[in-house]
Amino acid sequence: MEIQRIKTDTELYDYMENLLINSFPEEEYRELSDLKEYTDHKPIFFNNIILNEGKPVGFITYWDLDSFYYIEHFAIDPNQRNGGYGQKLLNYLSGILDRPMVLEVELPTTEMAQRRINFYKRQGFELWSNEYFQPPYKIGFTNLPMLIMVKNGLNSDKDFEAVKSKIHKVIYNYE
Repeated sequence: MEIQRIKTDTELYDYMENLLINSFPEEEYRELSDLKEYTDHKPIFFNNIILNEGKPVGFITYWDLDSFYYIEHFAIDPNQRNGGYGQKLLNYLSGILDRPMVLEVELPTTEMAQRRINFYKRQGFELWSNEYFQPPYKIGFTNLPMLIMVKNGLNSDKDFEAVKSKIHKVIYNYE
C-alpha cells in the first residue's frame, strides 16, 4: 500500500472527486473549484490517492499545520471496504508523519458515526469531549456539531483552543 499525491491534471483526480461526492454529504466538503485550486496551488494541502498494488482503493486529504497534521477527508472505495485498507493507511501515515494527527468526526448519534469513532479509536486516536463545530464550507450552510479526535501527543485540556483556532482559520477561513 502507498499514497500518491495528485494534482488535477490526472484521471486519479476524477476518481478522488467522485469518491468524495459519493462518500460525504454536500455540507461536509468545499466547493469543487476551491478543492481544485487547493490541490494544485496550496503547498500545505496534500490530496492523495491510496493505492494497493498500483490500483486506487481510496483517497485521503490532509493539511500540514506546523504543529499537527489535520486529516480533512478520508474514504475507501465502497467496492474495497472491509479489506483493511483504512487501518493500513493510518498505520502508514503514522510512520511518515512526524507530528500529531487531528481529524473531525460526527457526534456519536448514529450507528455509523459510532462505528467511525470506534474505528479511529482502534487506530490509536483519542476522542476529545470538548464542544466543537465545523464551520460551513459553503455559503448557505450552517455550522455542524462535531468532535475532534487526535493521535500522537496533544492534550484536550491544554491544546484544544489552539487546535480549534488553527483549523478554523486555515481550513475554513473562519475566525
